[in-house]
Amino acid sequence: MASTIQLVPEAEKRIDSLVARTGRSKDFFLREIIKRGLEDVEDYYLAAEVLERVREDTEAVYSDAEVR
Repeated sequence: MASTIQLVPEAEKRIDSLVARTGRSKDFFLREIIKRGLEDVEDYYLAAEVLERVREDTEAVYSDAEVR
């Protein structure tokens, strides 16, 4: 699936610098950035969902003593 994005100039310059210094393609770096960033975004939103359930008292919560 092809997608199009508009990069801010600073990000474009940083990626272009990596391309020039490493000889890797811009596509390589964009895929890496998305892969690594996607993991962080998933972690954040999944944690936010759990936090919301904790606040709603619908998620089990254990003390450190119970876990041990």
